[in-house]
Amino acid sequence: MAMKLAATSTEYVRVTAESRAAGSVITPAAAPKFAFLPASTSDNPTAEDWTDGEWNVPWARILVGPNGGALTLAAGEYSVWLTWTAGTETPVYRTGGTLTVY
Repeated sequence: MAMKLAATSTEYVRVTAESRAAGSVITPAAAPKFAFLPASTSDNPTAEDWTDGEWNVPWARILVGPNGGALTLAAGEYSVWLTWTAGTETPVYRTGGTLTVY
C-alpha cells in the first residue's frame, strides 16, 4: 500500500484485511483501528495512537482529512498500522508501504 494524499483532501485510506473462521470470511463485530506513525520510527503504536475506522469488506477503512475525517494528518510520510479484535485474537499489523501526505 503506497498512497499519496494532499493535506487539504478528505479521502478514505483503505487496507485489505480479512478474518476467517472455519475457512469462511467473517466481519468482526468490533471496528478496525488505525494508527499513523512517522515512517522514520520503528516503534509500535501505543493506546493513544489508535483511531477507529470501519469495515467495508474486504477493506478496513478510515476517513482522513480536514472535512469530516476521523483525523487530519500534517504533511509527512507515515507508516499505517491496523488492528482489530477477532475472537480471542487482536492482531496488530504494519501495512506495506507508506502514506505520503503533501
